[in-house]
Amino acid sequence: MNNKTLLILKKELRELFRDKKSLSMMLIIPIFIPLIIIGMSALFESQNNVDIETYNKIGFDYELSDTEIEILKSLDIDYNIKETDELKEDFNNKEINSYITKDGNNYIINYDEANIESSYAAEMARNYLEAYKSILEESYLTLNNVDIENFNNLLTYESKSIEQQNFYANYIVNYAFLFILMAITVSATYPATDATAGEKERGTLETLLTFPIKSKDIIIGKLLSVTLSSIITGLLSLILSIIAIAYVGNAFSIYEGTTLLNSTIIICSIIIIIAFSIMISGLCIAIASMSASFKEAQSALTPLTFIAFFPGMIVFLLNISNNAILSIIPFINFSIIFTDIANGNLNILYLALMFISTIIIIILVIHHIIKQYKSEKVLFNN
Repeated sequence: MNNKTLLILKKELRELFRDKKSLSMMLIIPIFIPLIIIGMSALFESQNNVDIETYNKIGFDYELSDTEIEILKSLDIDYNIKETDELKEDFNNKEINSYITKDGNNYIINYDEANIESSYAAEMARNYLEAYKSILEESYLTLNNVDIENFNNLLTYESKSIEQQNFYANYIVNYAFLFILMAITVSATYPATDATAGEKERGTLETLLTFPIKSKDIIIGKLLSVTLSSIITGLLSLILSIIAIAYVGNAFSIYEGTTLLNSTIIICSIIIIIAFSIMISGLCIAIASMSASFKEAQSALTPLTFIAFFPGMIVFLLNISNNAILSIIPFINFSIIFTDIANGNLNILYLALMFISTIIIIILVIHHIIKQYKSEKVLFNN
């Protein structure tokens, strides 16, 4: 870094740290991430620990045998027997969570999939029918002189989890990372706008271009200042996320026995944060440089916040597997590689492809901005 680039960097950093709005974007936004992590964890916990009495009311349109009643009592199911029309009315009035109708040997579980209590009740109804079916099968085998033990041993199986993460752990860790990327994007937009469109609007950019400083030095100095503020936001967000995740890991039972974070995830997160900060800072400066005013630049940069968040969210929700092509697609590659790392699947090739594509994008963006500044389009594009 030559002296002129360093001079521009010092100037931009001085203005950045003097501006209360830039500081608030850089330091305050990360504070919301722990609140989101704790809030989402509390929501998951409340959904996971629903009182059984809120969803155990199941109706039947047929008479129950003593065996069936014993099964229902063992499963804590609050049952009642009525005509089908009465059960429908009770269900619509939320007096029962589900009801079972019978047609010969066919049992139908009626429930509302959109209602969580009704879905839980339907699962209880399935457990009841499975238990009753097992008793009927054993009685049938006994009547036909079949050895039940040998029959049951025709096929045995067991479940063995090979993943340390559970659904809630994966969800909270990946969403924390997505919010970190969004915080970086938001924090980069204001200083990038102020360093380009803001200077143009104040008339100081024209003065700066008259100095014996190369356009390359001006752009790199501005890019470094925005990148530094973005990295600070990213690392601060990561630290607060680690603290919040450590807290929820101990405070909520849904994470019991689960390793939420490890050193590999944290180190790779830092690397991805740095790469993402450089890329998003370059994009912000490129877009803001083409704007005629501060307000116009802010409007042009607003979609970047959504672009930084939603591709990663879609990748996670659809559980898309990583490959070489996805590793080079901007925005998607950061999220999908982090998801792999969080699941214990670190692929060096995909990580390298992400860095190569990011470096290429940064070079192209810097080249484009320097070309703009050399032709003075940056001053007269309005």
